Amino acid sequence: MDRPVHVIGVPMDLGADRRGVDMGPSAIRYGGLADRIEAAGITCRDGGNVRVPRPEQQTADLGETVDGGRAKFLPETKLVSERLADRVASARRKHALPLVLGGDHSIAIGTVGGLDADSLGVLWFDAHGDCNTPATTPSGNVHGMGLAALLGEGSFADLPWARAPAVSAENVAVVGLRDLDPGERDFLADSDVSVYTMSDIDTRGVTSVVSEALSVVTDGVDGLHVSLDLDWLDPDEAPGVGTPVRGGVTYREAHAAMELVHEQSQELSALELVEVNPILDEHNRTAELACELAASALGDRIL
Repeated sequence: MDRPVHVIGVPMDLGADRRGVDMGPSAIRYGGLADRIEAAGITCRDGGNVRVPRPEQQTADLGETVDGGRAKFLPETKLVSERLADRVASARRKHALPLVLGGDHSIAIGTVGGLDADSLGVLWFDAHGDCNTPATTPSGNVHGMGLAALLGEGSFADLPWARAPAVSAENVAVVGLRDLDPGERDFLADSDVSVYTMSDIDTRGVTSVVSEALSVVTDGVDGLHVSLDLDWLDPDEAPGVGTPVRGGVTYREAHAAMELVHEQSQELSALELVEVNPILDEHNRTAELACELAASALGDRIL
C-alpha cells in the first residue's frame, strides 16, 4: 500500500451496556499496532484520540424519539460522530488511510460520515446485525443501531448526522452473523443488504463467502469501508469483546478474510476495529489479534 495509515482512537462506550470498550484504543496500541503496520512496509501515524464525553457526567437519554422508540446517549453520540467525521475527512484529504480504533460500534456512524465517496461499499464483519432502530431496539444501545443509521432507517432518516447518503443497502454486506433481535431479522429479510451467516461460512468456507461479499459491496462504488467487530471471532479466539457470542470464526479464518480484503479491494477508504474490551480480555490477546488482523487487511503476509 502506497498510502500512510492515520490512526484515530475513539474511546467510546456510550453506545454499549457494558463498560470497558472505551479502553479498546489504548489496548490495541499497546498490542503493537504501529509496529505491525510498519513491519509491513507502511508508514503509520497516530493522531491520538477523539474527545468523548464521560458517561459518568451524562444522563442517558431514554425519552421518546421521532418514531416512538429510544436511543441512549443520542446527543453525545452525535457529538462524537461529528468530531470523528472531521478527523476521518482530514486524514483523507492528506491521502492517508484512516484506521479507526473503537470503542463501541456506534463509532461507525462517524467513520463513514467522514468519507467523501459518492457511493460507498460497506463490509461489516460482526456477530450481530447492528440494524435496530430506536423503535425496534430491546436495549436502547446505539452500538446495535449503527448500520441502520448509515442506511437512514426509521428515525435515523431525519438525522442528517447519522445517515450516510453514499451508502445503499445493495452495497452493504454483513458477514458472520449469528445473533439477531426480532426487529433486525424482519429488517434484513426485507432489505437489499447481503447477509452471510456463520452457517454460510460453515457450509461454503470463509474465503468463498468473503470473496462474494467483496464483489457485492464493491460493484459500481467509489470506495470501500471495512468495519471489523472483534466479536466476529469466536470467544475462544477473542475473549475480550463487548458482546461475545459463541460460534464465531477461527483465528486462521479471520486472517484469510482480511487477506482477501487486501487482495480484492483496489483501495480501502477506511478500516475500523471495534468492541475490544480489555477488562474481559486475557493478557491483551484480543487487542493483539486486532493488530494482526489490521496488518493482514493492509497487505501483511507470511511470505
